[in-house]
This record gives sequence, C-alpha cells and structure tokens, in this order.
Amino acid sequence: FHIGEREEKCIIEDLPSDTLVVGNYKVQRWDIHKHDFLESAPGLGMFVTVSTPSGEVLLSKLYGSQGTFSFTSYFSGEHIICFQSNSTRLLAIAGSKLRIHLDIRVGEHFFDESAVQAKEKVDEVHVRLEHLIEQIHHVSKEQDYEREREEKFRKTSEETNSNILWWAIAQTLILIFVGIWQIKSLRDFFIAKKLV
Repeated sequence: FHIGEREEKCIIEDLPSDTLVVGNYKVQRWDIHKHDFLESAPGLGMFVTVSTPSGEVLLSKLYGSQGTFSFTSYFSGEHIICFQSNSTRLLAIAGSKLRIHLDIRVGEHFFDESAVQAKEKVDEVHVRLEHLIEQIHHVSKEQDYEREREEKFRKTSEETNSNILWWAIAQTLILIFVGIWQIKSLRDFFIAKKLV
C-alpha cells in the first residue's frame, strides 16, 4: 500500500486470543527524477504501533526501512496495526510517497531448522509432527473464536428481530386506538350537530 511521508496508515486484524502475529515489511520511497519507487534512504524508518480492541498499546516501536515485528494477542477481537514514517521533513517538503510491502502471518510458529540439525537424537518426523499438532491447535482455537463470534451475531440478530416484532405490535395497537378514537370523535361530532 502507499502512504504519504508524514501520513499514518492503520490496518485492522481480527484475531483470536493467544495468537502469535509476525509481520514483515519493506519501505520504498518515490523518486521524482526516475519516476519509480526506489529503496528508501538510510535513516528512514517506520513507527509500528499495535493496539488491542480495548485501546491498550501492545507494541510501539521504531524500526528501520525494513524489518520484522511480532506480538501476541492476549484478547480476541480487532487489533489495529498502524505504520508511520519517522520522517522529520516539513509537510510542504515531505510530499513524497512511500510504498510499503507488508506480509502479516497470523498464528505463525517458529520452526527452527538449525535446532533440528543440532539435535541428532531427535527424529525429524517427530519434530514435524509436533509442529503439525501445534498448527492443528491453532486452527481449533481459530474455529472456537469464529463460533463465539457467530453466537454473538446470532444473539444480536434475534434481539433485533424481537424488537422489530414488538415495535410492529405497538404500532398496530396505536393505529387501532387512534382509529377507534377518530370514529368516536366523528360520531360525537355528528350527534352534536344533529346530522344523525
């Protein structure tokens, strides 16, 4: 995605609780003379800020023009990940655009190949099996989170439908009451004017 040099851009990731998130990014700056995005100048970095659904800041750190950040979601919900360059140029001068290449992996588990090679006693199939079991646990946790969200959505829909039904009944009763009152008023008017 593209952002201005002094602009902040945020993305929202809906995450289950206790999930590791790893993000890799690389920044390129627009070159006016070459009309292309080039590798960014030295010293240009990015402030990465991650907030929980309740607004608590999980991560706020300055990284270089390319880097890796990671955090663990302690609560389920929409986490906000914001990027802003550390450019100190004035707003009038800092009209340049930045291109950010971003790769976010949710539920990533580090798989250290060097540890497998160092431990000759451990069978590689056994280690890969443990890694797959970890991934299955992550998928199961993700499904539980989606079920929880679906249940909340269903409950909200049912409450809304119930409210609409009661509102329709109330409108019907008011309409009947106003109709009866108008008929009675009209009848009393005709009797008072001796038209009936």
